[in-house]
Amino acid sequence: MLYQRSSQLFAEAEQVIPGGVNSPVRAFKAVGGTPIFIKSAKGAYLFDEDGNRYIDYINSWGPMILGHAYAPVVESVIERTKLGTSFGTPTALETEIASLAISMVPNIEKIRFVNSGTEACMSAIRLARGFTKKDKIIKFAGCYHGHSDSFLIQAGSGASTFGTPNSPGVTAGTAKDTLLARYNDLENVAQLIAANPNEIAAIIIEPVAGNMGCVPPQKGFLEGLRVLCSENDILLIFDEVMTGFRLAKGGVQELYNIKADIVTFGKVIGGGLPVGAFAARAEIMNHLAPLGPVYQAGTLSGNPLAMAAGLAMLKGINEDAGLFKRLEEKTAYLENGIREILSESKVDFTINRLGSMISVHFDAAPVTDFQSAAKGDNATFKKFFHGLLDEGIYIAPSAYETWFITDALTYEDLDHTLAAIRKVAQTL
Repeated sequence: MLYQRSSQLFAEAEQVIPGGVNSPVRAFKAVGGTPIFIKSAKGAYLFDEDGNRYIDYINSWGPMILGHAYAPVVESVIERTKLGTSFGTPTALETEIASLAISMVPNIEKIRFVNSGTEACMSAIRLARGFTKKDKIIKFAGCYHGHSDSFLIQAGSGASTFGTPNSPGVTAGTAKDTLLARYNDLENVAQLIAANPNEIAAIIIEPVAGNMGCVPPQKGFLEGLRVLCSENDILLIFDEVMTGFRLAKGGVQELYNIKADIVTFGKVIGGGLPVGAFAARAEIMNHLAPLGPVYQAGTLSGNPLAMAAGLAMLKGINEDAGLFKRLEEKTAYLENGIREILSESKVDFTINRLGSMISVHFDAAPVTDFQSAAKGDNATFKKFFHGLLDEGIYIAPSAYETWFITDALTYEDLDHTLAAIRKVAQTL
């Protein structure tokens, strides 16, 4: 494929935008080459500025579960735009989408809308600290909860040590209140709790990780976290920015029948517009201003265009009884095809999948946490990525990201994808 226009646009962007992008992974730094600039999208397809078409397995990093330019969302946003784009006042639309979300998700009684997943997770942590009157949190290596300071932490020198900042600009004072645990390692979490008695406000986790590839929880892991939290007066926060309304109507709480204390949302809940949210039982949510002392605010929170898009998306999901079965079947079809093709090749690989999230890791060992994900052969992944891109298949430009499947994909699209993978596999 030719990428002349994209290359030109990237050179222009680099002059006025740091790295030429407004989110780092878009820069193709992990895979090399020049990022493609998208002009439009429809259904399962992206169309770039050079006129190339791609079958899309990123889907705006998850939200486009019903396909790009999903008609009810587009029409809803257009109609709302005619009434005004922002008021800075309450609207009936906010109550409507809040009521629908609460009806779909177990164990939440109130919800507050914000503008991004980062903002939702940041606010959830502040709320947990305010509710418990404790300062420290536990997060897991490889889980991403946005770029708030508390989350940009790397491992310390031992199981009970504090984390240290992994980004300039994050202070050591902030980092000392974040403890880093190993995903799928319940004993490690128990050690951290024991080493910091009565100091931990919350454990925050992607209950199905998507930022080290797709890494599902091992049997008993989430259940064990729930027990540890209940026994130690710690709030369990599920970051369902990726998984909420994607793996089930009620997300991972529904899928595994595990109650979180606070849940954060993004991606799907905004229908492709910038929306995040956090929710919990009323006892916790009532600590937020104006009812309680924990302050959180946002000029554009509950923006009518974003609420209209999110409402149309949630209605589409809620009213489609066969959606999650179709997504499961399509993703399983893709997984089985990739497994068969790569098994015939010379490369080591493992595939992780849960529902409509899937990732291919170029290492033979199981991938259960960030440490095992990091062992993958990045050189092979780069060849795989660029080979598929040239065949019109767009996957995440990083070995540490899950693929997201959209219901707009047809089996013809899936077969076309598998044919491309078969061709590329011969070059690895």
